[in-house]
Amino acid sequence: MNPITRRKALLTGLIAAAGATIPLGGLASLLLATPAQAAPGKPEVTQVDLGFIALTDAAPLIIAKEKGFFAKQGMTGVNLKKQTSWAVTRDNLELGGGGGGIDGAHILSPMPYLLTTGAISKSSKPVPMVILARLNVNGQAVSMSKDFLKYKFTVKSPNLAKAIADKNKSGDKFKGAVTFPGGTHDLWMRYWLAANGVDPTKAVDLVVIPPPQMVANMQSGTMDSFCVGEPWNERLVNKKLGYTALITGELWKDHPEKAFAMRADWVKKHPNAALRLLMAVQQAQKWSDDPANTKELATILADEKYVKATVDDLLPRLQGKIEYGTGRVVQHDNLKMKFWANNASFPYKSHDAWFVTEDMRWGYLPKTTDINALVNKVNRSDLWRAAAKANGYGNGPASDSRGVETFFDGTKFDPANPKAYLNGQKFKTMK
Repeated sequence: MNPITRRKALLTGLIAAAGATIPLGGLASLLLATPAQAAPGKPEVTQVDLGFIALTDAAPLIIAKEKGFFAKQGMTGVNLKKQTSWAVTRDNLELGGGGGGIDGAHILSPMPYLLTTGAISKSSKPVPMVILARLNVNGQAVSMSKDFLKYKFTVKSPNLAKAIADKNKSGDKFKGAVTFPGGTHDLWMRYWLAANGVDPTKAVDLVVIPPPQMVANMQSGTMDSFCVGEPWNERLVNKKLGYTALITGELWKDHPEKAFAMRADWVKKHPNAALRLLMAVQQAQKWSDDPANTKELATILADEKYVKATVDDLLPRLQGKIEYGTGRVVQHDNLKMKFWANNASFPYKSHDAWFVTEDMRWGYLPKTTDINALVNKVNRSDLWRAAAKANGYGNGPASDSRGVETFFDGTKFDPANPKAYLNGQKFKTMK
């Protein structure tokens, strides 16, 4: 018997004799691991409550449930609870699963940071969270009312400032809807406006509307623009109520979007169950990214208990086909929503550093925030790597940083120097 086989047999016998559970990432799992796959421990619990919003990018959680990936990992009691808004998601995370709320969620990537600091909790007390995975990149859009069709705004819109100024002169201030203060859509909308010469804190009214209510509010004439995930931008175009000014991949190619996050206390108490959940989510992400599964994915998501939309609202943009509603149709294969490809699932700390920096820029977090300390506390890329290894997917990217990021206007964000990025912004509201 070779030494490795002998150690494996000896350790297996010792663990069995002691009745021990093998924790993922520990010495036992490392010694028992094959080169391709670690040995995950038995989950401490099989039941968990996870929240999601009616959006296409909730797919990894929905598919993990529907295709049995959770169950195959021993998590047979995963309850997916549909949330009506991000504010409700926040409130239910604060309550926790044992308190009638939820233990984790499909969530806007900045929210775990805002919760961990107590910036958005109803009690104003910190609700420590951990990010286990990014659920997707790309796949959001800024939409405009049909009243603005003559402008045909795109990502670069030199006439945007004038159009908004003209609207404001009429006595009815330009209204842009976002999904949550300090969330991704708020940040995309603010970035787009500011980069095109519009001060988002003075020139527009930014209002909060839950994602599934965006189209109805546009139809009633209560707003001029919105930023939201799919399929609500596609539905707006299909109903001929407005048009897509830009998809967010045009703003920042392969930008991070939603996250799979859980309460830190739940993960600490149930480390094996957390790894099992994460393994299932990764498997679902790979399934969701397979073009052979895209039509089935759209059909599953369309169900009333999930997104409650038509396949026609869901399928085209999942395939990368963007009908802007202006006569322009583009097959954006490189900018479509991705769940796994190009490391879409990996929670880069450099990306979270941008979210924290932007929330500082707009006053959602104090300007004294220690960006690195906060990101290292919340972002558990180490657990993602452990789950990927257990799945036989390798260790993920070589670094926790994707490096310097470049936006559509040429602005660069160096995660090693956020201060330089902030200093270069014309519009900001630091507190």
